[in-house]
Amino acid sequence: MNQNIQLGAIAASLLFATACSQPTAQSVETELPVTETMAETEGAPVEDVAATPDLADLANVLAGEWRQSDSGRDPQRHPAETLEFFGFDPSGTIIEVWPGSGWYADILAPWIAANGGQYIAAHFSLSSENAARRNSRTGFEAHVSDHEIFGNVRMVDFGQGSGALVEPGTVDAVLTFRNVHNWMMFGYAERAFADFHAALRPGGLLGVVDHRLPSTREQDPQARSGYVQQAYVIAMAEEAGFELVATSEVNANPADTADHPFGVWTLPPVGRSAASGEEMAADFDRAHYDAIGESDRMTLLFRKPDASPAEPAE
Repeated sequence: MNQNIQLGAIAASLLFATACSQPTAQSVETELPVTETMAETEGAPVEDVAATPDLADLANVLAGEWRQSDSGRDPQRHPAETLEFFGFDPSGTIIEVWPGSGWYADILAPWIAANGGQYIAAHFSLSSENAARRNSRTGFEAHVSDHEIFGNVRMVDFGQGSGALVEPGTVDAVLTFRNVHNWMMFGYAERAFADFHAALRPGGLLGVVDHRLPSTREQDPQARSGYVQQAYVIAMAEEAGFELVATSEVNANPADTADHPFGVWTLPPVGRSAASGEEMAADFDRAHYDAIGESDRMTLLFRKPDASPAEPAE
């Protein structure tokens, strides 16, 4: 038989076999394409290629290998339910403010990138006088440097001396997790909410999670325990021009009394058992605080109104 005809027949048979085994439109291709080398090697086995998960699906992101060391906290942080409650469009432009080492960034950045959106991390400044903050920013940038997973993460500065987060009115959602108490501690919580309001387009969303102080307890303006009254956060947001859309108890923990010897940091995941520079007291009941779990948290959704209130008629 003519060699060209024989090669064509083999290639055609391989193409037919591949076509018959194609997955549905809802799955990702796992078959290798037919190459010249495969056509020249009659009967050569075709190696299976592991399917690349569709990161536009939040469930696939939550199951991502890069999250395995941190996913054990999902039952107490409820990322799927929290993000569902916030209800923002992952194809938009989303800012996460003070993402720390990246626990939520590991979820948000891949999911947003896969949906065609832009994830922006508002982090500490690289020019900060605080070495720990500079190191935190550097470590975060290294952490999200894999573009195949995280997409092209955009970095901006946020802190006491920073300017506008982005060009005003260009962001679809701003998210922050367990940070309002920090801004209160450093005296710029009101300015933070004003910055978020300026960054958002009309109709844009603000999602906030933080440690909740019972309403019956006195609020420390500096929130040195790490706890903040829910009403206090709502008041600051409304003063900045936001309207409250909804609240959720998805991150509530009724076992947390918010009166621990070392503040919220007594609880997991920090698990502080002594003051700085001191050893744990012999009678300190570490197991008691571990059993409480992570803190009771408020989960709040705000919205920037579509337009400023009409000017009063003269």
